[in-house]
Amino acid sequence: MTKISMFSSVRTDLSSGIVVFLVALPLCLGISLASGAPFFSGIISGIIGGLIIGYFSASHLSVSGPAAGLAALVLAAILNVGSFQLFLCAVVIAGVLQIAMGLASLGGISNYFPSSVIKGMLTCIGILIIAKQIPHAFGYNENVKGDFSEFIMVDESDHILEDIMHLNVGVFLICLLSIAIILICDKPKVKAKLKGIPGALIAVTVAVLINELLHFTGNSFAIDNTHLVNINEAESAHEFFSFFKMPDFEGFLESKVWVTGVMIALIASLETMLSIEAIDNIDPDRNVTNTNRELVAQGIGNTLSGLIGGLPITSVIVRSSANVNAGAKTRLSTMFHGFLLLVCVVTIPFILNKIPLSALAAVLLITGYKLCKISIFKDMIKNGKYQYIPFFMTVTVILGIDLFGLVPAVRGEGLLIGVIVGFLSASIAILHGNFKNSYYFHEEEHKEGDIITIKLSQEVSFLNKASIRESLDHLPKNSTVIINASETYYIDFDVLEFIKEFRDIKAPLKQIKLTLVGFKEEYQINNHYYISSGH
Repeated sequence: MTKISMFSSVRTDLSSGIVVFLVALPLCLGISLASGAPFFSGIISGIIGGLIIGYFSASHLSVSGPAAGLAALVLAAILNVGSFQLFLCAVVIAGVLQIAMGLASLGGISNYFPSSVIKGMLTCIGILIIAKQIPHAFGYNENVKGDFSEFIMVDESDHILEDIMHLNVGVFLICLLSIAIILICDKPKVKAKLKGIPGALIAVTVAVLINELLHFTGNSFAIDNTHLVNINEAESAHEFFSFFKMPDFEGFLESKVWVTGVMIALIASLETMLSIEAIDNIDPDRNVTNTNRELVAQGIGNTLSGLIGGLPITSVIVRSSANVNAGAKTRLSTMFHGFLLLVCVVTIPFILNKIPLSALAAVLLITGYKLCKISIFKDMIKNGKYQYIPFFMTVTVILGIDLFGLVPAVRGEGLLIGVIVGFLSASIAILHGNFKNSYYFHEEEHKEGDIITIKLSQEVSFLNKASIRESLDHLPKNSTVIINASETYYIDFDVLEFIKEFRDIKAPLKQIKLTLVGFKEEYQINNHYYISSGH
């Protein structure tokens, strides 16, 4: 690991910061759109993620900001708690909890969640992002939230075909063109020629230029202001600061706000730790991030973001990997990208307000697809039932609650409930595997008079007592049985007591010849104990 001064590679870090800024700008706006939050709040989060978290962060290369992985949760939470300013209280709560978690050395929290459950959560986030952006792609976003359920609702007076008639051709064509540009720019040969210029930025820029040309020529496909970004433009410093929103402090008295805060803290911390792990793995200097300090940094950032009207923040893999690929060496790059976002929103909001929402929807549709590709489902199935069962349990519960509204009372809390259900199913799978694999023995292969070997595994806990008891109780009469504990490091007291009971009582009754091998002295079981037929 190499220690690098923040200012030892200024030129490289500043150029990297520009690249990250170009990646982050459309994402900050797009995630605001996906979250049903003011566009200004996404920019605030990007600025804080760069300047504040960048300063306190333990990572040299991680870049923080509003995360696509929280967009679905934020959208549902704002509706659930009643207003954006009440939601800001939840962001503050999440930040304080993250600080507490960091101080309590819980930075390794992601290690306690099975990868199958985390992948299930991320897959659902991708599906939810896609679902929420389809209305914007079609131009059916009269309400800023772009609620997919509104778009596909079918009842006596409203049918899918009628909804598709809401299609705005200009909006839809811009979305398709933006998707095509991003996909082309993602091709390795094209990406190499672009030298770090992100496809999302090119797509958004082309969308703006085309729409301006359509307006100039009076074309009917030109996109009007209702389908464009809308950031407040300030004419003075005082007016600019008036755009920041403070939380409605009454929210701290509401239980649902606290539940939302806990959800944000857990999911944001998981996303951050996963991103940090991934960035450490591709860091050329092999720096290892102090995850506890990183949680504190994230907590400081989220607390401040909630207090001034920003979205929840996490370390983001897209921006972070762009930072690494651009050659960044220190935290100066992420801080510089935050500074550029601040300059951008202060000086050129009128340009940002020319960006079509469907171009941002295209960015998010690609982002969502990368999270829920078919290959992910195939890989999980290939990895076996102990992986795919928790994965599909997580996906089914989250989508059932948050996309299809099967349990209206908890709609908006699907991510947390889904993760809990997935975690429980993974735990049951582990217990089942431990239950089955505490020893090696195939009952159906043995009959009366056979020599039967039961080989205990490295650890035999009380959870294995029932299965071992059942197997020993079903051993055939007049057989020769060897219980081998030579590779075992730990055997639970209850299991030892049952083995002794079998040795002293049950084996003689069934005229079983028993040999015990490899038991440690502290188990107080004599090895090579032999019971002859007829004892």
